[in-house]
Amino acid sequence: MQSTTTQLPDADIAIVGAGPVGLLLAILLSKHGIKVTLVERWPDIYDRPRAVTMDAEVARILATLGINVDDDPAFENHKELYYWKNADLLDLQIVDWESLAPSGWHVTYWFNQPELEARLIEMASHIPSITILRGWTVNHVTQDADAVHIRMSDTAKSAEHQALSARFLVGADGANSFVREHLGIGEVDKGYFFDWLILDMIPDKAYTTSPAQWQLCDPKRPTTIVPGGPGRRRWEFMLLPDEDRDEIAKPEAAWRLLEPWGLSPENAKLERSAVYQFQAKWAKQWVQDRCMIAGDAAHLMPPFAGEGMCAGLRDAVALSWRLAGILDGSLPQDVLQSYESERMEHAKHYIQFSQDLGEIICITDPDKAAERDARMIAELNARNHQPITGDLVKLGIGAWCEDTAGAGELSPQGFVRFNAIEDRFDQAVGQSWMILAIDQRTQGLLSPEQSELFAQLNGRVLSVGPEEYDVQTLDDSYTKWMHEVDGNYAIIRPDFYVAATAKTPHDVSACFDQITAKLGLT
Repeated sequence: MQSTTTQLPDADIAIVGAGPVGLLLAILLSKHGIKVTLVERWPDIYDRPRAVTMDAEVARILATLGINVDDDPAFENHKELYYWKNADLLDLQIVDWESLAPSGWHVTYWFNQPELEARLIEMASHIPSITILRGWTVNHVTQDADAVHIRMSDTAKSAEHQALSARFLVGADGANSFVREHLGIGEVDKGYFFDWLILDMIPDKAYTTSPAQWQLCDPKRPTTIVPGGPGRRRWEFMLLPDEDRDEIAKPEAAWRLLEPWGLSPENAKLERSAVYQFQAKWAKQWVQDRCMIAGDAAHLMPPFAGEGMCAGLRDAVALSWRLAGILDGSLPQDVLQSYESERMEHAKHYIQFSQDLGEIICITDPDKAAERDARMIAELNARNHQPITGDLVKLGIGAWCEDTAGAGELSPQGFVRFNAIEDRFDQAVGQSWMILAIDQRTQGLLSPEQSELFAQLNGRVLSVGPEEYDVQTLDDSYTKWMHEVDGNYAIIRPDFYVAATAKTPHDVSACFDQITAKLGLT
């Protein structure tokens, strides 16, 4: 059979992988009028559940796409605490999953990944600047000083090929990333291997349990019991040393494990039964000239913290504003190095955190489990069974001022009024580079030269406070935050992260110079 190659129109950005990370990045870039070509080797969406949980930051990200997870029937939040219990069902740990996070959304939401992917694909398919190529496998990548050149073959017909050139390439093509391997990027592998059976269930009628989400730390069989999105439930069972991966994944074995939980073929559908080996690793390099990687191509973590997909979506947001700035000429290409330095360290934190949780959960030795139980129960009693809350995680060193309080962390968000719109800040005001003056005026914050540079970044300077300010606050989120960081001003990035906080106008000006230097603008 004769091979044929079709040359496709050039793109600004080529993205390999049309999962949640690639789709989100394409949609965010399209808001800047950037031409994106998405290449996905599978012709159809993989219709089985995978990720089922997301955090408040991802809820905040989805809100920028018009998806309000508090009101959307495809998402659920149980407004309940998350419990870890031992074999005797005594509480070992209680985590606050019922409160609002500082970013304005609840701590945890549950969803079905195929439904989210379908939503994002539908959204992307109606954007003229996005081209989606499904059923094409990328098999060659080269780059020069001006562009990246990729060659792909029809997944079903290897004799048919297409070629594409783009200014930049993003590999969001999963754990077995072709882009990562083709670029010769090595990985740091923590060697964290536990096999778990994942069972995704659709009960015939509402399945209620209290708590709705909990962890059974039983050395005989560590087990996770959580929602799987509206109308779904998930059980995760750790495999024991003598168990066969193939045998335990068979439906008859799955139903035996579910019998104590009241589920059977008569009252539920087994949507997926699969054994996964939990891994902890990250790529040593995320940016190589005009190519970069994101999502599972860049990092893998055990699911105990529920942060795997969340980390990938953060990658997409962090890349989107940098690539948009490079393409419109407001940022130099070197700014991509801060994507790598910031996001790698952030992901490594969650990889380590997930491992630490797993080391506690996956204990199968009865004596070690008894020691764990005694220690954790004593710690819980010492704080009167008060739930713990998650800490804000700082980015790695990058485009933010390390010596100012709260910088490098996700910014808080309150409800405000802006131009007659009352909503969360992001939806009322939008997202961009911003200097916020909390209960302060904005005069004299930047010099004329700094103001001109900020305008090139499409930056905005806004006062935030009572009725007479640019943005009127409807709660105490911002004044409370400024009290915590002992400041009056904040510089916010387009990805909602705090670039700096400041006490005085002079401090704002000094911080601005630091940030623009880190962006490579001075």
